[in-house]
This record gives sequence, structure tokens and C-alpha cells, in this order.
Amino acid sequence: MGKIEFQMIDSQNYLPILAITMGDPAGIGPEIAAKVFAMPELYQQCRPLLTGNTQIMRKAIELINFKLKINSITNVKDAIFHYGTVDIIDLQVDNPDSIEYGKISVSAGDIAFRSVIKAIELAMAGEVDGTVTNPINKGAINAAGHHFSGHTEIYAHYTNSPKYAMLLADEKIKVIHVSTHVSLRKACDLVKKERVLETICLLDAGLKMIGFDKPRIGVAGLNPHAGDSGLFGDEEELEIVPAIKSAKAKGIDAEGPFPPDTLFALARGGRFDGCVAMYHDQGHIPFKLAGFEWDEESGSMKSVRGVNITLGLPIIRTSVDHGTAFEIAGKGIASPDALMYAVGYALKLYRSELKK
Repeated sequence: MGKIEFQMIDSQNYLPILAITMGDPAGIGPEIAAKVFAMPELYQQCRPLLTGNTQIMRKAIELINFKLKINSITNVKDAIFHYGTVDIIDLQVDNPDSIEYGKISVSAGDIAFRSVIKAIELAMAGEVDGTVTNPINKGAINAAGHHFSGHTEIYAHYTNSPKYAMLLADEKIKVIHVSTHVSLRKACDLVKKERVLETICLLDAGLKMIGFDKPRIGVAGLNPHAGDSGLFGDEEELEIVPAIKSAKAKGIDAEGPFPPDTLFALARGGRFDGCVAMYHDQGHIPFKLAGFEWDEESGSMKSVRGVNITLGLPIIRTSVDHGTAFEIAGKGIASPDALMYAVGYALKLYRSELKK
């Protein structure tokens, strides 16, 4: 794992409280949570607590054979925040032993969802300074009766945030999306000037929050070759170009639209600090190609470094940018890299808030 660059929080050495969700217990979330809580550097930079189920976390700790104790609590004030002990806001599950690794279930979806809601509630109440989420399975939470297409939409709904966007961040690429969890057909219909402009503005503000004083933003086109002057579509000329002009009028350093197959290579090489993608896969594919490292010998990801940040919320939310990895759940080989990076970005956002 690449080294996470932490910094002192403030002159009084106040350590922010971060609520970390357990994730879907049929996946790797509890395992990577346990691995991160076993890192001394976590406690040197924040006061972490987990939202989830005590029995499920005990199983995860046994899986990785680490010497960690659990402090099962119902209120943040009862947390002890000592290295070697996992403080967990305990949420009850009917028959947690029935949850099997790698299988979608109502019980798993329900506890994963409730752990997210608890973290949001704690942040909205000011009891924690930020939230970090582990992966959930969308099929499982919907089977449990919670009809959301992902974390981003859950957070937007429960924080009453009408203008929001998903920002993916790693060392070399930062990507925001005009649309995320919708069909490709619908995604094309959502490429409108107002939404593109809103997304550019969110990215500009988000990049400033994580340390870029004057962000340089590259905007992708929707169509092949960014429409090639209308030859392959007119969304660029009718919607994207006007949005970029409006962003420039606001003082934002935005350029484009660029053909997507060129834009992300330029960004990775350093020309842009962040990119605007028009839809989910347009941004996710180059981002994960840059940050995910597959190890053929072990049959698993050697490292996954991507972080997902939700912009436009009244609270801090960062997350791993990988899924539940059902195929390796229960094997003890999951990488905690992305979760530790997510903690690091949550601390960056917290420091940014302190400066306001």
C-alpha cells in the first residue's frame, strides 16, 4: 500500500471522531475494517468507531487472527478510543450466523443499510466529525426493502441534499460524474447545461477542499471524438460547451470538451487536477485502471487505492471505491488499502472545514 500522508489536525491536537461503517457482512467490509482498526496509525490521527454488529465483527476479527477487543456501545460517549479495542455502535441482527460469505441476503442488506444510516445520524447530530463507508451490495439492500441505487443516493436523501455528485480520487486522477447510477440511455438524456455546470462547480469546490488552490479542470465530451463538430452528436455544442463557458465566467479554470480517450491520459500526466465525466463508466473505467492492481498468482486484487467522496453534503463522507468482492469474502486476503485512503481523505476534508 502507498503511504498515506497524514498531518496534525490543529494546534490543540484534537483528534476528529470518524464513524466507519461495517459494510455488507457477506462481503469484505468487516474484514478490511478489522485490518484498518489494527493499524496504530489510525488512532494516531483520529478517534475511530464502527457502526455495525458486534457478533459479525467478532467473526471478522477471528478470520484475520488479529488481537483486537470489542467495546460494544450504544452511544458515542461510551467509546474509549484505545488502540487494540474496536468501539462499535452495536446494531442488532436477527440470527447473524445465517449470513453466509458471498451470498446476497435480506439480513445482510438490512444491517449494511442500517449501519450507513446510523453513521449519517451521528454526523448530522454533530456526534462525529465525519463518516467513512465500506462497500454495500445494492441488490441486498433493495431486497431488504431499502430502495436506493447506492451510497451516494442514500446520503443525499438522508441529508436532504439536492445538489450532489460523486468524486473519485487517487494520487493522479480525480474524477466527478454528471450522472452515476442510471442506465446509459438515461445518462445521455441527463447531459444538460445546468447539470454539467453544477458538476464543474462541485468539482472546483471539492478540489479546493482537498488542497488544490487553483484547480485545473478538464471536461469530457459525451460522444466519440467529443462529437467531432456535430458529426457524431450535438450534445457537446448544445450543452457541454455552454456549461464550460458559464464556468469560465465564474472564474473556474475549465477546458473542453475533450475526447474521453484523451482526457484521462492528460490528467494522469498532470495537465489537469480533476476531470468531469459525463456518466458512470466513462469515469470509473480509467480511474480503476489507474488504481486497481490485479495479482494473477493469488487470484485477487493486490491493491485497490480509489476513494469515493460525496460532494454537496452538509457532512463529510468518503468511501472505498470497490465493491463487496463476494468472490474473496471470508478468505482473509482482502486489501485494506482503499479504506485507509478513505480515512486519509476524510481527514483532509475535516482540515479544510477547520480553515473556513
